[in-house]
Amino acid sequence: MEEKEWITSELERVYHNSRDYKQKALLAETIRLLQEQYLRIEQKEGELDGSLWSPKDW
Repeated sequence: MEEKEWITSELERVYHNSRDYKQKALLAETIRLLQEQYLRIEQKEGELDGSLWSPKDW
């Protein structure tokens, strides 16, 4: 997931360079939300792949 790594690294870079508490809080939550979304995408891809290969679900 090259895109995920790039977005996360950019957000972390801005987070570490920021001095504003509100901005840091927003960036930290954005990073956490992004990681959660990619986890859900991975889980749904696995679920879809599993159901496509399961003869009982055809």
